[in-house]
Amino acid sequence: MTIKRLVIASHNKGKIQEISELLAPYHIEVVSAVDLNLPDVEETGTTFEENSRLKAVELAKISGEYCLADDSGLCVDVLGGRPGVYSARYAPDRDFDKGIAKLLGEIEATHSDNRKAHFSCVVALAHPQTLECQVFEGRVDGHLLSHKQGSGGFGYDPIFVPDEGDGRTFAEMNGEEKSKISHRGRALAKFVRSLEEWSK
Repeated sequence: MTIKRLVIASHNKGKIQEISELLAPYHIEVVSAVDLNLPDVEETGTTFEENSRLKAVELAKISGEYCLADDSGLCVDVLGGRPGVYSARYAPDRDFDKGIAKLLGEIEATHSDNRKAHFSCVVALAHPQTLECQVFEGRVDGHLLSHKQGSGGFGYDPIFVPDEGDGRTFAEMNGEEKSKISHRGRALAKFVRSLEEWSK
């Protein structure tokens, strides 16, 4: 199976850019739901996999093209895994400055020193004819700072320090550095490996 063009089921500019950069070496034309004027599919699932499958299948059905969707989120130990699948909606009006402030306030209210958290990502690729999905998962563990550091990335990146890094937040890393260890980078690396297998 050869994929020459891929629709990214997202309206999130940061996410689209990150995925495009990761797939650039594979000579796949990447277009977004925004480029094709496709709808922003509502995430009604209760897991990352349900939401990614839902978005990929819906837009593959509408566009008639291969569609890649992901759902990802920040899971905080002391908050019982919240915000999880509700990470984007957790931020009032998708304003992540407010979302970060809200999250840090809730952590403070627990009076716990536990700052452990992880990012999870599930990527789903939907076939345009069969609407069957292949699913790829990625995860990165780390901890949260009590204040923002860095101006890059998006979402909760300014407060998340990955365990496998050098003490910087995701927002202090460039795109290449982040992609090597990020949840989305790991899920997409599995997708890319599958592309390489298909092309043999």
